[in-house]
Amino acid sequence: MTDQQLFEQITNNLFTAVVGDVLDVMGYRKQFLAQPIKPLVPGTKIVGRAMTVLEADYLEGAGNGPLADKPFGVMFKALDDLRPGEIYIASGASLDYALWGGLMSTRAQHLNAAGAILNGYIRDTDEIKKLEFPVFSRGSYAQDQGVRGKVLDYRVPIMVDGVLVTPGDLIFADDEGVLIIPRAVEAEAVAAALEKCATENQVAVAIRGGMSTQEAFETYGVM
Repeated sequence: MTDQQLFEQITNNLFTAVVGDVLDVMGYRKQFLAQPIKPLVPGTKIVGRAMTVLEADYLEGAGNGPLADKPFGVMFKALDDLRPGEIYIASGASLDYALWGGLMSTRAQHLNAAGAILNGYIRDTDEIKKLEFPVFSRGSYAQDQGVRGKVLDYRVPIMVDGVLVTPGDLIFADDEGVLIIPRAVEAEAVAAALEKCATENQVAVAIRGGMSTQEAFETYGVM
């Protein structure tokens, strides 16, 4: 199955809750990002590969390293390196400024990226909405990153509030959460989630027919 076929299968047939349940059973119990990370436009659903971006607070004019005099650090390199079907996912900075904006969305959309997920704020929200580019974040805040933070690196493992995200991991996000599915177990997790969805549909039919929840759980093993 190609990535595109996989993404379509997940988008059309699954939701984050059922995949998260399956990962719990598989022993992966810390895969949802923090609850405040939500879509800019309710109802947005995205699936894609993680293109990880490491952020940090970095005051303008401070420091002696190779990025000291480089506005935004390597953010532009990271953005230009986006590939079709990838999701720009950034973490590591404080909540003192925005990590994403309208022009970044324009570039990412041109590169056929699947979306952006920020463990922080975004700005230029009206522009992003007009572009219809899928973005998840903790909210909006106009204060700029330029004199306050930099991208230190990209395509490296990052921690997002205790959740490990490695380049190429499968990301599935909807209104109920942003889920990181480790690449090594994605096929097993998706197959099990599809099976669970089918079983839950049977349970719904049984309950509508009068079966109690206790009997349904004993019979089908899901609820």
